[in-house]
Amino acid sequence: MPSRRITADPGWFGLYALPGFLGSSFIAVGALGVGWFPLSADILQWKIIDFVQTETIGLALTRSFVVVGAALLLQAWLVVGIDALHGKILRIETIYLSLVAWLLPLLAAPPLFSRDVYSYFMQGRMQLAGYNPYESGVSVIPGWFQSGVDPLWGDAPTPYGPVFLLVEKGVAAISQDSSLHASYLFRLISIIGVVFICLSIPYLAKAHGVNPISAAWIGVMNPLVLMHFVAGSHNDALMVGLVCLAMMIALRGHFVVGVIFATMALGIKPVAIVLLPFLALMAAGSGASFKRRAKYGAIAGLIAISTLFITSALVGTGPFGWIGSLSTPGTVKSWLSPTTAIGMLFGGVLRLLGFGNLIDTSVGITRLIGTILLAIVLVMLILRPAGRSATRGVALSFVALVVLGPVVQPWYLLWSIPLLAVTGLSHNQIRIMVLAIAAFTIHGIANSSATADTFLELSDGIAMVLAGLTLGLAMLASTTERSLILGDNTEQDMLPTTPTEIESARDRELV
Repeated sequence: MPSRRITADPGWFGLYALPGFLGSSFIAVGALGVGWFPLSADILQWKIIDFVQTETIGLALTRSFVVVGAALLLQAWLVVGIDALHGKILRIETIYLSLVAWLLPLLAAPPLFSRDVYSYFMQGRMQLAGYNPYESGVSVIPGWFQSGVDPLWGDAPTPYGPVFLLVEKGVAAISQDSSLHASYLFRLISIIGVVFICLSIPYLAKAHGVNPISAAWIGVMNPLVLMHFVAGSHNDALMVGLVCLAMMIALRGHFVVGVIFATMALGIKPVAIVLLPFLALMAAGSGASFKRRAKYGAIAGLIAISTLFITSALVGTGPFGWIGSLSTPGTVKSWLSPTTAIGMLFGGVLRLLGFGNLIDTSVGITRLIGTILLAIVLVMLILRPAGRSATRGVALSFVALVVLGPVVQPWYLLWSIPLLAVTGLSHNQIRIMVLAIAAFTIHGIANSSATADTFLELSDGIAMVLAGLTLGLAMLASTTERSLILGDNTEQDMLPTTPTEIESARDRELV
């Protein structure tokens, strides 16, 4: 049988690929100054790197490159979105080939927007040295700080599952003493996760009666994927990729294999546990009795526990050693988390009124309330599907985890965005999604300097304003971009429209 030829829409390179490629190239050059090199890296001795990393002019230039690059990338993404939503892009290959062009320059850039990748490396080194990452932080390894690890996490146990510990150990063994080399290996692993998302989107979108081209545009081509899954090399990329694969495999009728893939995702980041009950609901079938749903839930649980036992045995940390470290991310107070932000605001008001410093107490209370609400929402989503597909239920569960969880990072939005995209978005939901992606893009740019820890200083405040203005101008550069963001009578949605699409979407309902 002849292989299918990969082709794109005429003129795709100049219209879509090239503008985004230029934007990513600017970001990659800027990363030389504001990206994260380990202190032990020989490249820091190069004159050009020393100039852009330490001199005021060099830092200013590289920051400007990152801001301009992000503006170009965001505008290119909006242009693609307008054409995708209005049916001017006819082949999904156009989206994927353009995405490849956009991410190519970032492959050579140092870690940007985060240096978590160096923590991954040192956790692998810990395992090679005989330490348990669930019992201590990377500071037990000499030279951990010179390897680029954020001091904030020096003494913190890892919050990741046993599957990712195996990945860390393998990368550390291959890269030996070079944390910079390890960062590029982790980037390749993250890109594998992005590939998994790309493979899953067409099938999931068609299964829900959604145009796969529009779903791919907003689900995997958006700037946050490039910033945090590619440039930042976060392990969330592999987790989300496995989540999407698990949903696709389960929709094809392979329940057991789907649960195994879901457990692999859970073994990277435990938040993926929300997948299991929805896979059980899908296998039980529409309108199934509670007994039948419970049966499949038990099967999913047994498969997951067995898989985790095997991977934990390979790691050598014990089957449940990772459970005690799940609270590690919550040790950081982030204004991006609604529950934490409300607690800090309330505590600040109490301090101004003379009640003392009760910020930690108020944050603990609001986080507890958020956890209770989260549990209620998750139970309701599972027990009362209300016509939602399993994929939509997983997407909304991830949304609840972000909104009601104790800590939020910009890349957490990407847990749900691909799944929301493939299950359909209305006019207003598309607009909200675009604005959220743009806002978190601005946030990432404002925190891309080496002085991000002193973010509230005037210089960084001005940097954020300039970044916001630049990105805002790019977003509103033409009538087409304004129509996507602000809305007009030509706006399009991402919902089933034809009888065939509507019937396909109805077939995926849980009840």
